Amino acid sequence: MEVDREDGRSQNQLRPLACSRNILHRAHGSASWSQGDTKVLAAVYGPKAGTKKNENPEKACIEVIWKPKTGQIGKPEKEYEMILKRTLESVCILTVNPNTTTSIIVQVVNDDGALLPSAINAACMALVDAGIPMKHLAVAVCCCVAKSGYVILDPTKLEEQKMKAFAYLVFPNSVHSVLPEGSLRVEGEPIENGIITSVTHGIMSVDDYFYCLERGRAASVKLSDFLRRNLQQQSTDSSKAG
Repeated sequence: MEVDREDGRSQNQLRPLACSRNILHRAHGSASWSQGDTKVLAAVYGPKAGTKKNENPEKACIEVIWKPKTGQIGKPEKEYEMILKRTLESVCILTVNPNTTTSIIVQVVNDDGALLPSAINAACMALVDAGIPMKHLAVAVCCCVAKSGYVILDPTKLEEQKMKAFAYLVFPNSVHSVLPEGSLRVEGEPIENGIITSVTHGIMSVDDYFYCLERGRAASVKLSDFLRRNLQQQSTDSSKAG
């Protein structure tokens, strides 16, 4: 069933993507990420000596600070901080700089839907820019389920408000060039088959969830291709400048 969307996209079509790195001079790493009219900035500071309270000093600690566009931080933003922290801890190599803290500050510039996935994508690119050791990159996408049962990817704010449920899904980047050949399998599974983070809101059936997973995984390949092109382009630009 084809669904008409106000911006003319198909169900599985992502909004236009844009990403820039090294945009904040005082941060150790930074990136901006846009999907349509949703835009997020991420800045990385660290690693700095010492870990936060209740953190394991034998590993590096990741701290996430969420800054809304306006107003104070509330319960949804606190949840976003926790999801981001857990996601980034799972992709960073925490044993390389033990007993240190790396802070990631996420600044919302504009929220027009799929805000958390955009923030995860921005934070990953800022970590790359800061040279933080990572097992692999991660790509995040939002899938929504409407009352009538159809599923759409990368919703706008207006579309989000009309949906009965949605899933935030984070997948390992499927770009093989990021990793040495032997490390592309995790416990016997090709890394592309894995999922790093899955958060659902609202009520959806098991079938709906697996359909979201399937659509999200297909979109993650497009996001991975975009990341690869972006990283290659910026490294080419840097070598020209050098």
